[in-house]
Amino acid sequence: MAVRDGSRGWDEYAPFYDWENARTVARRDIAFWQRLAAAQQGPVLELGCGTGRIAVPLVKAGIPLVGIDRSAPMLARARQRLHRAGLAGRARLVRGDIRSLPFRVRHRFKLVMAPYGMLQSLTRESDLQATLTSIARVLGPGGLLGIDLVPDLPRWSEYSRRVSLKGRKGPGTAIRLIESVRQDTRRGLTHFDQEYVESRGRERRVHRFELTFRTLSVPQMARRLLRAGFSVEAVLGDYQGGPWDPRADVWIILARKRGSARRLPLGLRRAASSAAGGA
Repeated sequence: MAVRDGSRGWDEYAPFYDWENARTVARRDIAFWQRLAAAQQGPVLELGCGTGRIAVPLVKAGIPLVGIDRSAPMLARARQRLHRAGLAGRARLVRGDIRSLPFRVRHRFKLVMAPYGMLQSLTRESDLQATLTSIARVLGPGGLLGIDLVPDLPRWSEYSRRVSLKGRKGPGTAIRLIESVRQDTRRGLTHFDQEYVESRGRERRVHRFELTFRTLSVPQMARRLLRAGFSVEAVLGDYQGGPWDPRADVWIILARKRGSARRLPLGLRRAASSAAGGA
């Protein structure tokens, strides 16, 4: 059986993405990406920029940013957020495929960001390899790649039709997320069957879609980065630059395009010698 394309489901997810993430990851990673982007002193590319959860705060901070996403509904919401924040025209948002980044000018970006498990939606090995090769092509000399992995995917217990979240979505609208989780341990995939139920008076609307993510360990990702022309500079275990641990809630990998002698700022090198050595 063919592996399901992890890009599917995100168009349907767009109306609910911000509502869910406000109750889960919220803003805990934004300051980290702001510090990292500001330290590079050049244009930044965000992969899977979605609704602008990270892009908008970075643009507010004066970061020159290009965001790319495959989902038109996600990008529409990101443009709305930029407009509401008075930032329209301050960022370039592109609909495109990260496996073949649509930027003709080589050596353009100082930093490429893949936040919050973004690369784990690449469920096929060939897609990940193509993406890393494409990233290396658009990074300038000494360019940096930042990857945020979600480590707990294989630890999710399988369950069926559990109410994971509920609350209000706009005036007069109640919402529930009914979720099922299926594990494909052989392929390292976790499937989330999502059902959002919106209720407004007697009116009830149901939205169903599936999201699939792939588990990759730090050593597995480090080997793929090496083959794509990167050197791992640091592996972090939190958004404050703390040391990596396999039991950490997040795994952040910072990798430099090979051929540069540049180094990370001191605050982001705290874990480099021990954690990257273990990768």
